[in-house]
Amino acid sequence: METGNQTHVSEFILLGLSEDTKVQPLLFGLFLMMYLVTFMGNLLIILAITYDSHLHTPMYFFLSNLSFADIFFTSTTVPKMLVNIQTGTKIITYEGCLSQMYFSMLFAVLDNFLLAVMAYDRFVAICHPLHYTVIMNPQLCGLLLLASWLSSVLVSLLHDLMVLRLSFCRELEISHIFCELSQVVQLACSDTFLNDIVKYSAAGLVGVIPLTGILFSYSKIVSSVLRISTARGKYKAFSTCGSHLSVVSVYYGTGFGVYLSSAATQNSRARATASVMYTVVTPMLNPFIYSLRNKDLKHALKKLFRCEAV
Repeated sequence: METGNQTHVSEFILLGLSEDTKVQPLLFGLFLMMYLVTFMGNLLIILAITYDSHLHTPMYFFLSNLSFADIFFTSTTVPKMLVNIQTGTKIITYEGCLSQMYFSMLFAVLDNFLLAVMAYDRFVAICHPLHYTVIMNPQLCGLLLLASWLSSVLVSLLHDLMVLRLSFCRELEISHIFCELSQVVQLACSDTFLNDIVKYSAAGLVGVIPLTGILFSYSKIVSSVLRISTARGKYKAFSTCGSHLSVVSVYYGTGFGVYLSSAATQNSRARATASVMYTVVTPMLNPFIYSLRNKDLKHALKKLFRCEAV
């Protein structure tokens, strides 16, 4: 690799979570286990929803897409980290870094929009139950999913194109397990003012707007539930969105935790450790939250396992 300033680089160095060689086998085993649990858990949810015709509803349609996004979100980051640990190398090519950055952003943004769409679905189911099938028709569900995908693709593509215009210096070490946008931009020698503007503007689009939609939907849901006279009716109405609310709490809780920890510390290694909660742990927890709190999904999983046993 060339030294000195350069307008194009051939590779970056991913420092990971620790440079201690004694810790590497532990990290490999831990992340391999979490990746396999994430992959298998989300895959089982997709198979259960596909197999059980009773789950062919808008709520489970969006849930299967959320599980799909979580599988590929972790698949863009963790396998490369495992390969680097196993081979003892920390290098990722320039093209590989851009690809990893693009797909990790794409599926992270897609998660945001899908959670907002699922909140709207629960709002319609609880506040307008008699018109649910009319409002949440297949055409609207398809349009909502298409809009989520298109927004995610365009935002991620814009960030990647903005990185392409940057020139980099010889300090190409990334203190993370994958090519994270902010840390890649910080390595640039050229002016990053325009990149920062795009980054914060996009953060408003993919963060604030979906979160506002979620909060608005749940404010209407709570208001509607409180008007129900019986305690049993309140519990039944609120239980239909309990799993989604738990996933939203974990997702945004870990996201804000990473943001606050990044603002509180200048230690890039500490920020990378905190972001593992957001990028690895949260996708792993989602299948457990839905399978443990949702009776219909538990029933579908039992049917799936019985079918496989036969």
